[in-house]
Amino acid sequence: MNVKVQEGDEVVINQELVIMEAMKMEHVIRASVSGIVRRVSVEDGNVIQEGHPLIFIEEAEVEKKNLAAEEALDPDHIRDDLQEMFDRREWIFDENRPKAMERRGRTGQQTARKNINDLCDEGSFIEYGPLVLAAQRRRRTEQWLRENTAADGLICGVGSVNGDVFPDQESRCIAVAYDYTVFAGTQGHKNHYKQDRIFELANRFKLPVILFSEGGGGRPGDTDGSGGVGMDTYTFTQWSKLSARVPLVGVNSGRCFAGNTALLGCCDVIIATKQSTIAMGGPAMIEGGGLGIYTPEEVGPMSFQVPNGVVDIIVDDEEQLIAAAKQYISYFQGTKSDWEAPDQRTLRHAVPENRLRMYDVREIIHTLADVDSVLEIRENFGIGIVTCFLRIEGKPFGLIANNAHHLAGAIDSDAADKAARFIQLCDAFDIPLISIMDCPGIMVGPEVEKTALVRHCCRLFNIGANLSVPMFGVIIRKAYGLGVQAMCGGSSLVPFFCVAWPTAEFAGMNIEGSVKLGYRNELMELKTAEERINRFDEMVASSYERAKAVNSATFFGVDDVIDPATTREWIVRGMKSLPEPIPSDTKKRPCIDTW
Repeated sequence: MNVKVQEGDEVVINQELVIMEAMKMEHVIRASVSGIVRRVSVEDGNVIQEGHPLIFIEEAEVEKKNLAAEEALDPDHIRDDLQEMFDRREWIFDENRPKAMERRGRTGQQTARKNINDLCDEGSFIEYGPLVLAAQRRRRTEQWLRENTAADGLICGVGSVNGDVFPDQESRCIAVAYDYTVFAGTQGHKNHYKQDRIFELANRFKLPVILFSEGGGGRPGDTDGSGGVGMDTYTFTQWSKLSARVPLVGVNSGRCFAGNTALLGCCDVIIATKQSTIAMGGPAMIEGGGLGIYTPEEVGPMSFQVPNGVVDIIVDDEEQLIAAAKQYISYFQGTKSDWEAPDQRTLRHAVPENRLRMYDVREIIHTLADVDSVLEIRENFGIGIVTCFLRIEGKPFGLIANNAHHLAGAIDSDAADKAARFIQLCDAFDIPLISIMDCPGIMVGPEVEKTALVRHCCRLFNIGANLSVPMFGVIIRKAYGLGVQAMCGGSSLVPFFCVAWPTAEFAGMNIEGSVKLGYRNELMELKTAEERINRFDEMVASSYERAKAVNSATFFGVDDVIDPATTREWIVRGMKSLPEPIPSDTKKRPCIDTW
């Protein structure tokens, strides 16, 4: 036999490796010493026991091989199996799908992959299931499916968002995007499966989710594994379980119907472009139900989905869409180290000395907040209360404020719903709350009562009273009756502090009205109308004087009357007086209301 081997060499006899198979795995036999192979003790196919000799080697000096002459391993060499993987992946990229890109270009919209690339920090996105194909192998060839059903119309994975501002752990988000170029972004068997996987990861590791929802709902053309009741998919359950567990950000550009809308509607916030149309049922379902024929743009346009409160933030295009999503999620990612404060002295003049004169509460909010840090939510719905996120010394806060330009700041049903849901959102994710109060009460009258005001306005009491995050109350003008109490959890003693500006005034109801009601008999006893008018004016003036903050505060009930320019300072000191919330693996709330 006379085969020469060096210690550690693979043993080759008759130009074939000597291999032992164990548990279906092959083990190449290597020489234990240098020498000459004299005999192989087993034949091919023999069964051997532990300790059985395999090869007999006579130890001898063996000339060393010229390793330089041997073929060196090329780390750049692409083997066939690796090349096959590269070839398969080519079909998922936009540049290799010209027909799909041509269709997309007609609407002037970006592709799903472009949106995710713009959302996530460069090089940070890890995609799950890119090679998945639509479940239509019974009716399509594999090649057709590769060319036309990239990732089964759903791109999902984990990436970093705002990583230039926040550390990796805080900036990690899950991104999910329906691909409208694949069967109109419909929900297929396999992309449901992918979502189940990624939503479970979001729940387990508490990762926020940003969802690009454009698509037509359930897909009727999948054949693999079809049949059954059709309502046993777990995606919607998995998604809804994330509510109040992690921030859920829904973003939409274009058409969104049915199942896609069901996911979007469960989000904490909905951000949409002006060209969006969002509805629970699309034109086909409407026509199929015998309810008429409509274009997609007629079913759920932004002209009514914004003022009715469905959409929280409306933007012009996808560039602004992604910018808004990144800003929104930033409030849940932590404190910014760099910030700039406006001149707080201007707050001294924000509320006019004339107590009947209008002012813009948004100017107060933007002055109180760090520069360029305010993001308003549902601006065009429930306009009697402003809700927004902002930062003070880099720290995120939620803020609710009465808008005196609508019903003089009185609370109606829409405003109550808007504020109550926003308070839930802040509470669920440990974001402290600021309440800016100028409220003449809860709106009254038969027309507003037709809106179920009794139930709607009382949401503010139940939710505010059970708030776990700190609230900071600032009364800037009218503090009348139940309305202002609803703005601070039912009592001025609920917030960590409740302070008033010198322009504040306290009363059980409208002061003129209270004088008329409380002193009606006394006024009627006066002999002339002139006497009654003079007496009424005196009593009103006296009531206003008593209602002024500096006088009302002598009875306590508010913690101080402050210089408006120190409001921000009060909030900062208040936060520094409180312990940081203790992270918990359990939800603080079962879910956040969708409305």
